[in-house]
Amino acid sequence: MILDEIVAHKRQEVARQRQAVPLAELRARAARRHAPLDFAAALRGPPVRLIAEVKRASPSRGTLRPDLDPVRLARTYADNGAAAISVLTDPRFFQGDLVCLARIREALGTTIPLLRKDFVLDPYQVHESYAWGADAVLLIAAILPDDGLAALCALVEGLGMTAMVEVHNEEETQRVVRLHPRLVGVNNRNLRDFRVDLDTFGRLRPLFPPGVVAVAESGIRSAADVRRAVAMGADAVLVGEALVTAADVAAMVHELVVGGAG
Repeated sequence: MILDEIVAHKRQEVARQRQAVPLAELRARAARRHAPLDFAAALRGPPVRLIAEVKRASPSRGTLRPDLDPVRLARTYADNGAAAISVLTDPRFFQGDLVCLARIREALGTTIPLLRKDFVLDPYQVHESYAWGADAVLLIAAILPDDGLAALCALVEGLGMTAMVEVHNEEETQRVVRLHPRLVGVNNRNLRDFRVDLDTFGRLRPLFPPGVVAVAESGIRSAADVRRAVAMGADAVLVGEALVTAADVAAMVHELVVGGAG
């Protein structure tokens, strides 16, 4: 399974990174950053809010845009109505890195909140996320046991960031709602076989308690898809590949933000 391969590699990567950049060094860097922006608040509508993703590659499709300029892309997102930006930082499978996150943070300042999207397994990565400028951290229920997920959620929120907890089936959703998260993302892509089913969000959204900000992720490629997600209860949508590969990114962002609102 590709997810198992990613997780195994990530554990090795984190161990190497901890040796290369000790926690004390991360904390020194963190002391120079601004207070995190409220990522969850930025997604409360109406209208539906767009999280636009900076994503150079994926395991299923390979390199998406060889000439991608992360900072330019992020500026285009921000200038055309995105409510927040997601930055893929996994180097092995998505060709991302933390430097990209930091460059976007520096370029955009405090005008828009940033999500670090990666396979976060260890508290070290949470401190890393804070130090490099993230306002929110993705936590994937499929790769974390209950106690690990709870501990990471508490650490993320304790540092003033937002935990975006991701689920993709009923069992994960039931586990996650017990933690009383502020923000839950439903990944319409099955992380084990990469098949996409847009109705996944519709099946899981009724399981969320009142007040939770709900994000539909994956498989959203048009304003019609956004409207469909909104009809099923989405507060926000996260869109990556459709934006990164668009011939006119600005127009695509506008279409999703304005057309998706109906």
